[in-house]
Amino acid sequence: MRIPAARFLPWLFLSLAMAAPAVALDSERATVDGIGFRVVRVDLARERLELLWRDGEGAPLAGIEGLRRQAQSQGRRLIFATNAGIYDREYRPLGLHVEEGRTLRPLNTTPGAPRAGNFSIQPNGVFYVEGDRAGVMTTRAFAAAGLSPRLATQSGPMLVVGGAINPALDPDSDSLKWRSGVCARRPQEVVFAVSEAPVSFHAFARLFRDRIGCRDALYLDGTLSRIWTAAEGYAGAPAFMVKPYAGMLAVFEPDKPAR
Repeated sequence: MRIPAARFLPWLFLSLAMAAPAVALDSERATVDGIGFRVVRVDLARERLELLWRDGEGAPLAGIEGLRRQAQSQGRRLIFATNAGIYDREYRPLGLHVEEGRTLRPLNTTPGAPRAGNFSIQPNGVFYVEGDRAGVMTTRAFAAAGLSPRLATQSGPMLVVGGAINPALDPDSDSLKWRSGVCARRPQEVVFAVSEAPVSFHAFARLFRDRIGCRDALYLDGTLSRIWTAAEGYAGAPAFMVKPYAGMLAVFEPDKPAR
């Protein structure tokens, strides 16, 4: 039976609207020095950001696919995910890790030495969400602030501090890695970025300061870093470089209101 166009089109538009995701994150591609980056913005006024490490039985989720499987088993739909901060050889967050107000790993204030790893390049820092407001601070500033965040992940180094690129980042460095990072351009606007090819710390910092417009930005991790969105799939490190994560930042589709 042939359906008249006048009757078919409204049904088609309704079907498309029902199939469209309830959350459409702002995602774009940017370039610095010829290197591409995937940049994703999360609006905390519309989307709820979460930090997850383990499943309900205490086993590490380990990766974005594990996170998606858990979400499906709970009747939730994952919209966005990326790795959180740096972790140790036991696959535990190396610094502060707060989930839903619970501190699972304490703030790490040990300075260390640069050769001990990126986390030790000073200053390192914390990305946090307290209520519906997000921020990035150096570890020292966070320790003095007396905040009670809903979620927080500590990593390092800071890429941008007070509008200036971290002086510990050498503009002439030939250390090139896939890299991910985060900033809060405004209190309710969180911006994540991952490089699509190996890049220096300094060029990555310039992305956040000059292209995104952040006064404070934090490096999350490198080599294994990826961003995943429901609309575009994976960006960042190739699959063969990826290792288990100790924490992931995620956005899920909001629960549908009961009728």
